[in-house]
Amino acid sequence: MNQPLYTTEILRLAASLPLETSLAAPDGWGEKRSPTCGSLIRAEVAVDEAGRVTDLAQKVQACAFGQASAALVQGFAVGRSRAELAGARTELVGWLRGEREGNAIFAVLAPARPKTARHGAILLPFDALIAALEDAGR
Repeated sequence: MNQPLYTTEILRLAASLPLETSLAAPDGWGEKRSPTCGSLIRAEVAVDEAGRVTDLAQKVQACAFGQASAALVQGFAVGRSRAELAGARTELVGWLRGEREGNAIFAVLAPARPKTARHGAILLPFDALIAALEDAGR
């Protein structure tokens, strides 16, 4: 029997993300749009002197997978550097492709692994966040 694509846990995560947040004085921001589905994510970051994320705000217009991924990134990003986040994105790509073990935090997204058209939406929050960190200059 086929497993449902959108599990209760994915939908719960997607619904847990605030519709839109912003930071009073972000150090950087980045916006990424998926050319495939049109999903759009804007990330604003505050960083410390070492370039680690201290706060993250996101505006997310995406499918349930993009929203769920953004919720996971929201909790994962604080305290991490751009290099650590880029490494986590690389690991996530490998996991989605079935090439490596993944970070347990993202295991909830497993129903999307065989659906390669959904991978871009899942990676979009990382892409917007990394762009925001690049804008912050750290």
